[in-house]
Amino acid sequence: MRDMLGREEVVTVEKAVELVLINFSPVFPPEIKLNIEHASRRILSCDIYSPENLPQFARSTVDGFAVNSSDTFGASDSLPSYINIAGEVLMGEMSDFELKKGTAAKIATGGMLPEGANAVVMMEHAQAVDEKLIEITRPAAPGENVIQVGEDIKKGDLVLKKGHRLRPQDIGALAGLGITEVHVYEKPRVSIISTGNEIVRADSNVKPGQVRDINSINLAGLVSDAGGEPVRRGIFRDEYNVIKRVVEGALKDSSMALITGGSSVGTKDMTAKIINDIGSPGVLFHGVSIKPGKPLIGGIINSVPVFGLPGHPAAITVCFEQFIEPVLKKLTGISENSFRGRKQTVTAKMAKNVSSTSGREDHIRVSLEERDNEVWAIPILGKSGLITTLVKADGIIVIPLRKLGLEQGEIVEVRLF
Repeated sequence: MRDMLGREEVVTVEKAVELVLINFSPVFPPEIKLNIEHASRRILSCDIYSPENLPQFARSTVDGFAVNSSDTFGASDSLPSYINIAGEVLMGEMSDFELKKGTAAKIATGGMLPEGANAVVMMEHAQAVDEKLIEITRPAAPGENVIQVGEDIKKGDLVLKKGHRLRPQDIGALAGLGITEVHVYEKPRVSIISTGNEIVRADSNVKPGQVRDINSINLAGLVSDAGGEPVRRGIFRDEYNVIKRVVEGALKDSSMALITGGSSVGTKDMTAKIINDIGSPGVLFHGVSIKPGKPLIGGIINSVPVFGLPGHPAAITVCFEQFIEPVLKKLTGISENSFRGRKQTVTAKMAKNVSSTSGREDHIRVSLEERDNEVWAIPILGKSGLITTLVKADGIIVIPLRKLGLEQGEIVEVRLF
C-alpha cells in the first residue's frame, strides 16, 4: 500500500529503528592506545583490572590523632583519656616510629597510619594539655576515620568493563592506580553528504534562491556528541551519477553515511534509488510516522547503515536522536547500562494546548520557564525548516502516535537537548 505521495506506507518509529538494528551487525573500529589525559568519553576496548591496592596504605580521613582505639575506650567529657604524643606523621612519608600503648601521633587528612595505630580521633575530640599530652573526650572504634588498604579497590579487581565510556571520575581512578594508558576503540567515521542545487557553503555570500549549509554543520555536532567522527564530504548537486559516486566513496572508509536532502518525493528524489542501486539489502523503509521527519529513508548497503535525511533543520535533529544515534552507539562499541545513555529529562506543565494528528508521533520543541516554583513547557511553534525553533528550544516533548494533543496544564516529560 502506498501513501498519498506515492511512497510505501510509513512505518512507526519503533519499527524503523528495529528494521535497521536487526539488519546489520556492527563492525567495531580498530583499537588504539591513548594516554588517559586524552581518553575522556572514549570507549574501552578491553577490561581493566587493578594492578595494585588502592589505597596502598591505611590512611586518615580527618585531621586528628592516630591512636590504638583501646586507649580511648570509655573516654568522655567528664572522664577523658590521657594519651602521650609520640610524634607527628608527615605527609607523603612513612613514620619512623611505632605507637606503643598509651601513645598517639598527630596526623593530617591523607596521612599514613603509623604501626600500632588502628583509628584516628578527630581534632575536635582532643585537647592539648601540654606539648606532650592530650586528653581524648570521645572514644574511637577500631577503623574509625581510617581508609584501610584496598578499601577503595583491591588488587585484581575488575575496575572498568570493555565497552564502558570513560568519564572524568573513571580517569581519576585509573590515575590513582598508576594506569596512564588505555586501549579504546577508534571513533566510527560518519560521512555527511549534503545535496541540493540551492545549498552553498556557510561562508558564502548567498544569491537569491540559495541557502547556506546548516544541516551538515548541525549533523557534525550531533555525531561528535554521540561518539562518532564526522566527515563532511561536501555539497553536491542533485545529479544521480555525482551523488552515487560520492556515496560509493564514502562507504569505503566510513561506518555510516548520512545524506541530507533528496528524501522527499519529487523529480530530484534520488536517494532511495541510489541506496538500492549500490548494494543490498538497500532501502529498509522510506517514510516514518513522525513529525518532523516523515520522509526519512533508512537502509543498509553491504553492512553499512545509510540514512537519507529530510532537508529541514528541525527534522534533522529529531531524526538523528530517534533513529541515527541508537545505531551510531552500536558502532562505537559502547555497552553500558541503559540509565547512563539516557537523555536528561525534566517534568513540566504545558503552557498551551497543542494539537496532534492521530497516526503519527509528534515531536514538539519547547522552551522552559519557571513560574511560582513550577516548571512550564512553552511550545516553540514554527515550520521544521526554521533553525530558530531549535535555537530557542530547551528540549522536546513527544505526543504519542494515537494521542490527539496535549492540554494546557497537562504534565509532560521534556527531553533536554
